[in-house]
Amino acid sequence: MIKFDVEGRAKVPGGRVWYGVCGDLSTGATPLLAVHGGPGMSHDYLAPLADLAPERPVIFYDQLDAGRSDRPNDPANWALPRFVAEVDALRDALGLTRLHLFGNSWGGTIAAAYASARPEGLQSLILSSPLIHTDTWLADNGAYRAALPAETLATMDRLEAEERTDAPDYLTAVDVFYARHLCRAQPWPEEVLRTFEVMNPDCYAAMWGPNEFTCSGVLRGYDGRAGLARIAATTLVTCGEYDEATPASTARFAAMIPSAEFEMFPNASHMAFIETRAAYIARLSTFLNARQA
Repeated sequence: MIKFDVEGRAKVPGGRVWYGVCGDLSTGATPLLAVHGGPGMSHDYLAPLADLAPERPVIFYDQLDAGRSDRPNDPANWALPRFVAEVDALRDALGLTRLHLFGNSWGGTIAAAYASARPEGLQSLILSSPLIHTDTWLADNGAYRAALPAETLATMDRLEAEERTDAPDYLTAVDVFYARHLCRAQPWPEEVLRTFEVMNPDCYAAMWGPNEFTCSGVLRGYDGRAGLARIAATTLVTCGEYDEATPASTARFAAMIPSAEFEMFPNASHMAFIETRAAYIARLSTFLNARQA
């Protein structure tokens, strides 16, 4: 569990969100604001980022309808522009005139969209295994799925045809995919388990779908590629060797950003910051310290 120095709640469009700060915001070091994935998940699995707190404050928060934040469960709130507006609302609440922004997975969707508007005070951007283009994501993960053991794939196909994607056998088959491409650390650490225990399945299903490789929700057809060229902040784009956000596709997206570095972590997947924690945090530390102390 992360030990927070400050916790609070901030008003955002649609309700109030929980936030927690590791470190001291008054030190003068530019803070890192972490945007979690999902949708509908929580900040918990991003716990390794707290390792950066001795160098700079690290701010976590749960998006509306996720984790410890309000859960109005109003589908009107489940749109990318509202989640982007959350970042500005949190900046206002905490007085973040300058910040570094980190976004993982769906959080990378939010972070990239936010950065594409060239907000004042954004010192740098880290896109960790970002969802940028839904069709690319589905094609890449369709290829991963096709490479699963024949028995696992047959179980998935059969239960999907029967519209029984909530069946225990289906969920067990999906876990085989997740163990390869979502989080390869076995057993899953407590912070990952906690994220799944507290997730909001209604938000996840409405915005994405039943699992990581099937999109039937709001994000179906999403394409954020055009916005990448508008990002002015120096950017680090990361992924794992076996990531749902595949190295080939993620490297292509990084090349669309005017000032971007790309880093792939061997033997990791979608949660490289957990699977290769020391190497990942060291890379972020070097990147951030080169931008502002």
